[in-house]
Amino acid sequence: MIERTLFGPDHEAFRDAFRRFMDKEIAPFHEAWEEQGYVAREVWTKAGQNGFLCMSLPEEYGGSGADLLYSVIQFEELWARGFTGIGWGLHSEIVAPYILRYGTEAQKAHYLPRLASGEMIGAIAMSEPAAGSDLQAVRSTALKQPDGSYLLNGSKTFITNGWHADLVIVVAKTDPAGGAKGTSLFLVERGMPGFEKGKRLKKLGLKAQDTSELFFDGVRLPAEALLGGAAQENRGFVCLMEQLPWERLQIAISAVAASQAAIDQTVAYVKERKVFGQPVGAYQNTRYTLAALQTEVQVAQVFVDKCIELLMAEKLDTATASMAKYWTSDLQCKVMDECVQLHGGYGFMWEYPVTRAYADARVQRIYGGTNEIMKEVIARAMGLPGR
Repeated sequence: MIERTLFGPDHEAFRDAFRRFMDKEIAPFHEAWEEQGYVAREVWTKAGQNGFLCMSLPEEYGGSGADLLYSVIQFEELWARGFTGIGWGLHSEIVAPYILRYGTEAQKAHYLPRLASGEMIGAIAMSEPAAGSDLQAVRSTALKQPDGSYLLNGSKTFITNGWHADLVIVVAKTDPAGGAKGTSLFLVERGMPGFEKGKRLKKLGLKAQDTSELFFDGVRLPAEALLGGAAQENRGFVCLMEQLPWERLQIAISAVAASQAAIDQTVAYVKERKVFGQPVGAYQNTRYTLAALQTEVQVAQVFVDKCIELLMAEKLDTATASMAKYWTSDLQCKVMDECVQLHGGYGFMWEYPVTRAYADARVQRIYGGTNEIMKEVIARAMGLPGR
């Protein structure tokens, strides 16, 4: 296998420390969390106490000023172990960066230290019953009132961390007639009158990750709740587009890590499992199938590592990130299907990690923009005419 050159000794020491944390604070409980549909709140505060949340934030806001490779390691390790209920990635590398990049100084000082400590859990509310990948179709509105406040109405669905969330970045139309140019982002806190959380949604996979509906019925937001203040009104869509490359690369990172883990588990299984007197791994079909999968995952890893390098140099564009997201998530589903097949009947049993990985993989082709949308983004970047 090609040696990865992204990580230095400090990164690998962090990986070891994070693995020990997972062994102690996540592994013994994740199965129970899958049964109840959400992780314990305590694991968030313990992560904050150990410096595992919002690591890339500057120290003045409670982070450690770490480079993004530390977050990459977290994505890899959590998905390799199947600990997909942990919503720290969205909290630390989507919600917090929005506030850091676009928030006012008062918003950053108020929210970021609380997110870094785990005192507050963050979510972002984009998807609606009639608006998923097409964010221009958002119907939620936040209309400005004579006193300068905003009146928020609408509903959101499929919101990761939604049930636990203390702070939600809500995408809403401040100018309903303005299309994408009329979109703004708002900071909405748990307990605000008119803000209600719906049921936790039952899903095919990611069963320990709390995902819920959110409802906003006449929520009166002060002017200070507009992310970035007046200067960012009607610029929400621009903000969303600017953050997409990193968000989509996160999916690609997790897809490759999960795929490699499934291959490793399957190799171990077929060495031990015997059929007609010999190990399953001795049959040519098994060996060639796994050899082909390993080759494709190795190719994907090299591409994703290059994308990470581009990200670190602030050169990763949306089209390249979309290629990584679509290719690796398609590959992840292919790998899981083949690995389940090689496990035979045991591949259909929930107690086996490969079965959970199979269920968890399917949504990767949907969220972050469906893979069909990824191809559209890539085609447009190529200058191909469209509708």
